[in-house]
Amino acid sequence: MRLALLALLAKEPAHGYELKQALEQIFGSAYPSPNIGQIYVTLGRLEKDGLVRSVGVEQSNRPNKKVYYITAAGLERLAAWAEEPTEGPRVRDEFYMKLVLAPLTGVADRLALINRQRRHYLALMRELNDLAERTDPDNRVALLLIEGAMLHLQADLDWLQRCQEDLA
Repeated sequence: MRLALLALLAKEPAHGYELKQALEQIFGSAYPSPNIGQIYVTLGRLEKDGLVRSVGVEQSNRPNKKVYYITAAGLERLAAWAEEPTEGPRVRDEFYMKLVLAPLTGVADRLALINRQRRHYLALMRELNDLAERTDPDNRVALLLIEGAMLHLQADLDWLQRCQEDLA
């Protein structure tokens, strides 16, 4: 979330609630935004790290609010993040460890493990389909995020089939 907040602050200064609203507007329900407390804790850490600074703004009949601005160091960190490749496929997969090791101990059957995981992935796929149907069709950002998650799940389902063919 740190870098998402930095990206929003690079666009324009904002207070925590505005940042929460921006995340919700951009990603919709496809990427649940953190609660306001998490946002302010993260902003405090970013400020402590010198990546943002805050300025108190007076409000009539309300406590002052802090408006956050990205610093030069924050812009540098944001640019570095944009240039870094994102982690690729996971090789250390917890399910695969279970699939290989649990049957060796006699506590689980491989086919039962595969079937349980498959049911879990199919339930997640149904949830994503429901989410896609409830998402505003004009919110391409959210729909692409959902589609990416569905494609990853489909790849996991295909891989489970391969595991079943080779190991069970």
